[in-house]
Amino acid sequence: MELTTVWFLIIAGLWIGYFVLEGFDFGVGILLRVLGRDEPERRAVITTIGPVWDGNEVWLIVAGAMTFAAFPEWYATLFSAFYLPLFAVLVSLILRGVALEYRGKRDDLVWRSRMDTIITASSALLPLLWGVAFANLVRGVPLDASHEFVGNLGTVLNPFALLGGVAFTALFIAHGAIFLALKTTGDLRERANRLASMAGLAAVVLVVGFLAWAHSQYGSGASAVVAGLAAVALVAGLVANRMAREGWAFVGTAAAVALGVVSLFVALFPNVMPSTLDPAWSLTVTNASSTPYTLKVLTVIAGIFTPLVMLYQGWTYWVFKKRVSVERVAVS
Repeated sequence: MELTTVWFLIIAGLWIGYFVLEGFDFGVGILLRVLGRDEPERRAVITTIGPVWDGNEVWLIVAGAMTFAAFPEWYATLFSAFYLPLFAVLVSLILRGVALEYRGKRDDLVWRSRMDTIITASSALLPLLWGVAFANLVRGVPLDASHEFVGNLGTVLNPFALLGGVAFTALFIAHGAIFLALKTTGDLRERANRLASMAGLAAVVLVVGFLAWAHSQYGSGASAVVAGLAAVALVAGLVANRMAREGWAFVGTAAAVALGVVSLFVALFPNVMPSTLDPAWSLTVTNASSTPYTLKVLTVIAGIFTPLVMLYQGWTYWVFKKRVSVERVAVS
């Protein structure tokens, strides 16, 4: 297998890890005010993701860095085409991180309410923007013969991309609700379980609609099969949630997120940014990649450090695996 293909697979894997892990903490952030009816419950909701949310963002940092190193022309064109949406992503990530870190620094309900508003708004905006970006990656953008983006903001805010953004958001809400049902106890757990069922139905409609549109227009037989498996995994997760088997439900929604993103990358390959003006002007894994020597060095570095990062993150989840009690958090 060519190193360019290997690095396409590595970068796809990093994005899959990012969306599976950060997807549920986006969902938890969106549901903070919906499921957290008072301060003790909101503290419990925040506590479920407190030890892991910043570690989940490591996947995004690594995915961006590896794209820059392995496919510099893809990275440059990506940021040129999606400059404003990605700038909004950066601002949202910063505001969300600050709000999560500083929410508990003051014993003031007004202060905490403002932080909760920032957490909810930024958590909702991020999956919407990522959905828009990835939908446009699959659909293609206007690139000229020099691989320069010649569109504008209106170009990327097309109906297909907006449906992608809404579908990503709905899926992450269901993923986050199931995570809350898995990590909490008592009334909060029961409400999260019920909300996951309702949000899950909306997610099924939106995700199936988006994937059907994506793979009928821009995909292949193989990508459509993977998308079908994603839909099956999502439905299976919702069935498990109705049976109060939150562990299996979380596996189902995690698999749905992973397979859905896999299907988009399968539809994209061997392109990394298709041109809607002329297919010959598309960026591919070959014409967007670094030199073979650079890819070899990157492969050695990734082979050493990727297992270490995964072990550390797995250990973090193991240490904080217990359920969160509203009463216990309230008196801490």
